[in-house]
Amino acid sequence: MNDQKERDSHIGVGTVVAVMVASAVFILAGVQPAAAQAPAPRTAWGQPDLQGVWDFRTITPMQRPERYGDQEFLTAEEAAALDQAAVDREARLWNKPSERTTSGENVDRRGAGEAPGSYNQFWIDSGTKSIDTRRTALIIYPPNGRYPSLTAAGQRRADERRAYAAEHPADTWENFSSGVRCILGFNAGPPFTPSAYNNNMQLFQTPDTVVVMTEMVNTSRVIPLDGTPHLDPDVLQWSGDSRGHWEGDTLVVETRNFDAKRKWRGTTSSARLVERFSRVDADTLEYTFTVTDPENWTSPWTASVPLRLNPEPMFEFACHEGNYSMPVMLGGARVEEAAEGP
Repeated sequence: MNDQKERDSHIGVGTVVAVMVASAVFILAGVQPAAAQAPAPRTAWGQPDLQGVWDFRTITPMQRPERYGDQEFLTAEEAAALDQAAVDREARLWNKPSERTTSGENVDRRGAGEAPGSYNQFWIDSGTKSIDTRRTALIIYPPNGRYPSLTAAGQRRADERRAYAAEHPADTWENFSSGVRCILGFNAGPPFTPSAYNNNMQLFQTPDTVVVMTEMVNTSRVIPLDGTPHLDPDVLQWSGDSRGHWEGDTLVVETRNFDAKRKWRGTTSSARLVERFSRVDADTLEYTFTVTDPENWTSPWTASVPLRLNPEPMFEFACHEGNYSMPVMLGGARVEEAAEGP
């Protein structure tokens, strides 16, 4: 199944309501100029206070579109035009009259290709801002703003996965991604990356522990800050094994021991992730991450995502309870097999 189909049937009503309110706040109010922002708060024990619900929606793509070439930043006029186009598109799709469609189609895709293909625009909340940095991509290294090349082994595995998926799209539940199976959210990572909806994470903090919980599938990582060693390399986990420490006012989290079964961008169990969290001001958290996997990519790559403080609470994400896509897709595959005969 492709990434668009993997998004099917994974959203809660409470989240939709909160998202619509938050979207209206950001669209109408915008982001204050840096000079107007309050200073970054600190905890009672003196560390930067990173706590809160943080929104990582953005229309800035992960990779730099080829049309920008070596252009790292948008001009103010280009960024404003992209933001306005996103707002206009949202308004146009919201105001479209309802219409019937047939199986496999989408009311916001027909003839226009404007939605991912799983839902109409009501359910999508990918943002309307090209973030305050005006970058042409979230990836800041390599300098071209694009993923590094796959290694020969990584390319071979990618080709084999595509060929296998074409022949075995729904033999069992194990053919589906961890997102479709409600094990991990498709934007939860780690690292978390902007996507179609539920682009929020909540951070909790004590002097010796940090907890990072993403809205998508409510994935939580409990991260010791007390020097606790990493788990044995043979102990693999869906979200890896995270350990944190402070470098000045920046929280640095290193994660390893990823289980390759999570199928995140082709990474292997050799992958290493380093995340950096810095409270810029009262309303902004700078999130930067570097992924290193020499078995998959020819070099490490780094992305930077400024997060905005979200005044709304996060809601429970009841993924399994609403996961109708699994029985529907498996059932459909069995019907097709029966029609083909022995």
